Amino acid sequence: MLADVRACRICEEHLPLGPRPVVRMAVSAPIMIIGQAPGTKVHETGLPWNDASGDRLRDWLHMSRAEFYDPARLAIMPMGFCYPGRFDRGGDLPPRPECAPAWHDLLWRHLPNIRLTLLIGQYAQARYLGAKRARTMTETVRQFERYLEDGFLPMPHPSWRNTAWIRKNPWFETDLLPVLRDRVQAAL
Repeated sequence: MLADVRACRICEEHLPLGPRPVVRMAVSAPIMIIGQAPGTKVHETGLPWNDASGDRLRDWLHMSRAEFYDPARLAIMPMGFCYPGRFDRGGDLPPRPECAPAWHDLLWRHLPNIRLTLLIGQYAQARYLGAKRARTMTETVRQFERYLEDGFLPMPHPSWRNTAWIRKNPWFETDLLPVLRDRVQAAL
């Protein structure tokens, strides 16, 4: 299945750097991370979260690089598997809309051991929380305990662009991060 995903070309004509689907997982993984889409550095290396955002995410999780990149521990599946390009004004475009409908359900069927799914950013939260999510991403993340029973933990993107958001919402570090770390350790 992973070979099929990595050979995917369904949105090739829309990708400025060409297709390079980035996904990592093993059947035994108890934790799923669903983010947005690879950036340019991840596209170049083929390694998910291999950038400053990944450094911050690993810090939030209290995980080393070796632990984080062990597919038997963490499955990593973005909403869009390839780098989508950039807006003229800066920042990456949204994930391509073809990926999740084409691949997510198929991949989930091979992941029977997932006990915790981290929904990073609004696109993952929209798909997996649907009508249950709050009006804004901030409200959804703030109400994270509502979703834990279903195995989901919504989070902001760990990008440097969200540093001001993190400062403005100190409850994220005081309330959510300890729960995140406890849940990750329990799932592992």
